[in-house]
Amino acid sequence: VQLQASGGGVVQSGGSLRLSCAASGFTLDSYSINWFRQAPGAEREGVSCVSGSDGSTVYADSVKGRFTISRDNAKNTVYLQMNSLKPQDTAVYYCAAGTFCTRYVGAMDYWGKGTQVTVSS
Repeated sequence: VQLQASGGGVVQSGGSLRLSCAASGFTLDSYSINWFRQAPGAEREGVSCVSGSDGSTVYADSVKGRFTISRDNAKNTVYLQMNSLKPQDTAVYYCAAGTFCTRYVGAMDYWGKGTQVTVSS
């Protein structure tokens, strides 16, 4: 069982990136897939989630209207489209699979390795 996050990089303020979270060994749609991020010196925080039960989506207030989470069941991959990026979005981004959409990191069953997103001003 493995989750692999990818798609990070360096982008200027106002730019876009699309992160991918690919699963192997299990089907993503049987879990709620959460994206978290962690900036240097900060706690890991929930960014977005797509529910495994009904496909509903959740966003942190700080990214609402700018980020979009989606799931491609055929590719067993969840995406996080990030638009209008700001320097404060700079962080390592992680995807994680759990039973529910939640900001509680301890509730996740599986974690992917992070991918670095750097937004320059």
